[in-house]
This record gives sequence, structure tokens and C-alpha cells, in this order.
Amino acid sequence: MSDPDPDAPADTGYDEWADALAEGGYYIECANGHGNLPPRRVCPDCGSTDLSEEPLPDVGAVATFSEVHVAPSGFGEEPPYVTAVVDFGPVRVTGIVRELSADEIEIGTAVRPDVEHNDATDKRLVVFRPA
Repeated sequence: MSDPDPDAPADTGYDEWADALAEGGYYIECANGHGNLPPRRVCPDCGSTDLSEEPLPDVGAVATFSEVHVAPSGFGEEPPYVTAVVDFGPVRVTGIVRELSADEIEIGTAVRPDVEHNDATDKRLVVFRPA
């Protein structure tokens, strides 16, 4: 794994990670087994610099979720919509749930990660779809 440019913007690496997430995704794991999302140069749990890219599991389980009724300014989503934190084993990923209403989701619901373009921000958005 190459070292990122220390003078690069704080979100450097997100675009590359979003590209990879659209194709299955990965997370960063240190030699001690701690999982984190990129970009990382040092494990925040133990300080290890021995990091590797590991494949993100294909399916995760909803750990928590919330139905949003008032969207943040400029976010571009029409409320109500559901945001969720999804457990993928060593890491948790936050995104918006598609194709399921809040009434159809419960803790443990199986979902797959995906990426969409957010027209309002002109950035990519992590989304989850039913598995």
C-alpha cells in the first residue's frame, strides 16, 4: 500500500474507495486484526503501520438506522429517507438505504453496499440495497 500525499486534501482516498466499493469494496486491516475504513496510514486502535487492504464482505447487517424527516441543507435527498450504520464484520459503514422504508428495516436486516452519484453535492454517496 502506498503512502498518501501528506499535503493532499483531507478526503483524499475517498474517491478511490468509492470506486472500489462500487466493485465490491475493501477495508484496511492492521497486523493485529483491527479493521478501519481508508484512507489510513496508521491503525487508530494500536498504532501499527503494517496495513493491508482486505475485501469488504458482500453483505452486511443493519446495526442501527434512523428515518430522516428534515434533510441537511444541500444534501439533495428528499425526506423521508433512511440512513443506516451497517456492520460488515471488522468495520461499520454509514449510508442511505434504498428500496426499503423504515417500516421494512430492523436491526440485522441484510443489505449490500453500493455507490450512487449525489447530484446536489456532485459527489458519490454510499447506499445500501436489500441483500
